[in-house]
Amino acid sequence: MSVILNYGFMRNALMAGVLVSLACGMIGTLVVLKRMVFISGGVAHAAYGGVGLAFYFGVNPVLGAISFSLIASFLMGYVQRQTHQRQDTLIGVMWAIGMAIGIIFTDLTPGYKADLMSYLFGSILAVTRTDLWLMLGVNVLIITMVVLFYKELQATAFDETFARVRNLPVDLLYVILVAMIGLAVVILMRLVGLIMIIALLTVPAAIGSLFLKHMKHIMWLATGLSLVFTTGGLILSFFLNLTSGATIILLSGITYLIAMVIHKFCRNCPD
Repeated sequence: MSVILNYGFMRNALMAGVLVSLACGMIGTLVVLKRMVFISGGVAHAAYGGVGLAFYFGVNPVLGAISFSLIASFLMGYVQRQTHQRQDTLIGVMWAIGMAIGIIFTDLTPGYKADLMSYLFGSILAVTRTDLWLMLGVNVLIITMVVLFYKELQATAFDETFARVRNLPVDLLYVILVAMIGLAVVILMRLVGLIMIIALLTVPAAIGSLFLKHMKHIMWLATGLSLVFTTGGLILSFFLNLTSGATIILLSGITYLIAMVIHKFCRNCPD
């Protein structure tokens, strides 16, 4: 570990993993409990449209991703709540349109474009101090929103009908949640890339939901697992000379499969 810490880029990467784990633990838990995985994937892939547009117009790609992911979040949330069409089809179309816009504007952008690939597949080793401050700011915003609306979010996550009976602003809470998903996408894209965001956002919370029932406990476990996955994946990728984002996702995926086997075995065990 001391060898890794000698490198400044690895210190930044490990710090980014800590910050991202907080977002994964909180937002990922809400995504899993409310079964919004497909919307999360749609937002993640649609955000690439913002990256492509930002590069074309010479704007910071992170700002483009933030604006596009928030727009995509609200549109997909509206589709989910208001329309009577096939929701999965409409969200899939918006997902594809966002990616297509990003690819087309990438083609139209003159000059060297290799950096754009880092947004698709992740480039945690290229995380800068500016990126870390951005991640910190987004985390503070997400944590603040979750703390302020924890009871309301918990009620809507487990029983939306009950929440409506209690006169909770269910639709407003849904908008807040999809906005937080959009923000989480932005800080995750530097870690594992837009293509694999959905895995890191949902796998830790999915493991936690196998063994725990209380939302707060699932959030804490998901945060801890995210930290293990990001740190462990970075260490493995460093010593084995592998792509860091893919290593993190593979580690989390294998852990999830093991957790499912353990969960099934425990359920079948006699008392």
